[in-house]
Amino acid sequence: MYRLVEQVRRAGEEYRLWSPGDCIVVAVSGGPDSVALLHILHTIATRTPQQRLSLVCAHINHGFRPEESQEEAEFVKGITDRLGIPFELGHLDIPAYMEESGKGPQLAAREKRYEFLHAVARKHGASSIALAHHADDQAETVLMRIIRGSGLSGLAGMRVKRSVEQVNLIRPLLHIYKAEIVKACQDAGIPYRIDSSNLQNKYARNAIRLDVLPFLGQYNVQLAESLNRLAETAGEEDDYMQQAALQTYRELVTADGPGLAFQIGPFASVHAALQRRLIKLILNYLPSGTDESDFVKIEHVRQGAIREFPTTWRLDLGGGLQCVREYDTIRFIPNAAGEDDSLRYTYRVDTIPAEIVIQGLGTNLLFTQTETGLDAVKEMAESKDKAVFDADELVYPLTVRSRQPGDAMQIMGLNGTKKVKDIFIDEKIPPSLRSRIPIVTDGKGRIIWIPGIRRSIIAPVGPRTSSVVLMTMDRAGE
Repeated sequence: MYRLVEQVRRAGEEYRLWSPGDCIVVAVSGGPDSVALLHILHTIATRTPQQRLSLVCAHINHGFRPEESQEEAEFVKGITDRLGIPFELGHLDIPAYMEESGKGPQLAAREKRYEFLHAVARKHGASSIALAHHADDQAETVLMRIIRGSGLSGLAGMRVKRSVEQVNLIRPLLHIYKAEIVKACQDAGIPYRIDSSNLQNKYARNAIRLDVLPFLGQYNVQLAESLNRLAETAGEEDDYMQQAALQTYRELVTADGPGLAFQIGPFASVHAALQRRLIKLILNYLPSGTDESDFVKIEHVRQGAIREFPTTWRLDLGGGLQCVREYDTIRFIPNAAGEDDSLRYTYRVDTIPAEIVIQGLGTNLLFTQTETGLDAVKEMAESKDKAVFDADELVYPLTVRSRQPGDAMQIMGLNGTKKVKDIFIDEKIPPSLRSRIPIVTDGKGRIIWIPGIRRSIIAPVGPRTSSVVLMTMDRAGE
């Protein structure tokens, strides 16, 4: 056992699994792995004064094997009594939770197990939860993920240390094989229990361990070692890629209301691997029911962004999250399912001067009238946010309203009218912004100006104009 103690002590230093004074919850099932882990950590805590660790043993009765489970709980309690370690017992009715949630036995047990372990950690103020996963468990995990079609993050397998709910999950035995652990227990005379359910291949992980790994081992006698090397390499490369993705995120992604957005040009210039990582980060950051590991959805977004056409599209990502392409911009919009895109309003302009404050848009429209020469008029109207009209040619009252289906406007150089929708398309106005652009009409209901976009041919200013109406859009009005 001394050799394993030294391996775990060195792993603790290398991966910074604990600090002096830490309280660690040790999950102990009663099997050789977890019993060995408890003894190893107890040895480190008591024989290495500078560590000054305090341990809490947590054991769980899952409710699957009543008689065996009771005996295992008493067995683990006996170990903690001899070692002088606090003992916490959790009684979980996993069959009832399976019926309630519709989840399988392994997933249901895992969820409730971690829920209990975190509760124990909070109760004792523990900084870490120590789990007894070993190198053979890692090989099984990697192979299962290969079979299911995992990406690089999945191939990294379980991590020696990761933070969940502000508590570190640590796996001090992850680089030690089960045969070494069992032999150390036998040599040291440390008893343990065998869970009979681990010998049933009706569970996927058990089938991998009992059937698949031995079969594949015919072609590579060091298969477990190879899978562990793969996990180690993939984990380091995954960490590097994640750092690169975070840097790319900081450079490309901007806040867009409650959502996030990026420009397609810079996005298309980065490597495809980083493109996928960037989309995963965005999905991870936004509140939704979307799984950020869903390759199909990630690839739909990526391909839709880098293709030249179509330039506008909308993709439902689930959980109320939508991804929208609007020409050169990709937007991720949370809670889109409940959004009201049809903002409706009408304001009447009976007299000039006037100021219309459009509630909810942060936009004001100012109407003023003045007598001035043509040169001054041109200077006033040189911005798309301004428009001038012959005051005597306008039909009053004027109206400021939201866009309506079928809207059309008479424009210069065109016989007849052009649909406002087509004008927006020509100007590359994002679809999500079109309903937010006000429309100004005259007393006959004709559209005379789309602020920030285009004016109509109605009431043009000419040599005979004696008085003009100046309309100005203030984008920072509200």
